[in-house]
Amino acid sequence: MRLEFTLNGQLIALDEVSPSTTLLTVLRDHLKLTGTRLTCGIGMCGACTVLVDGEAMTACLLLAPIVAGRTVTTIEGLAQDGELDAVQQAYVECMGFQCGYCTPGFILTTHALLKENPHPTDEQIKAYLAGNLCRCGSYYKIMDAVKLASERMNS
Repeated sequence: MRLEFTLNGQLIALDEVSPSTTLLTVLRDHLKLTGTRLTCGIGMCGACTVLVDGEAMTACLLLAPIVAGRTVTTIEGLAQDGELDAVQQAYVECMGFQCGYCTPGFILTTHALLKENPHPTDEQIKAYLAGNLCRCGSYYKIMDAVKLASERMNS
């Protein structure tokens, strides 16, 4: 089938996408955007999180045809003109990562959180990010990054 959607601000049209292909496969294999990570493959770790119409979704479980006509944002689509966006910058400044493998998923989930709740409490942040796992254990620094991004985006 033909698949058309907006990806990081650009219209994408792909021919011959199987209806059973996941969005993760389309992003990584067809479009060579490797910032969306494959880890668990069952929607439990959050490393493959992307934004679909601004909502955080796991790309490993999302069938590609579901995004037809919709807007998808990956980690590659956040920086503008070589400048990190507020959430990315906060993660860098707070060192909200160690190996960085899970970081794209955390950053995109943080975007969704702050869009939905611009001033989250610590408990709300923990609950919202519960679907994202960091094997390195950078959770305290991730919390700091979310709070800093919230402050900056709302000042």
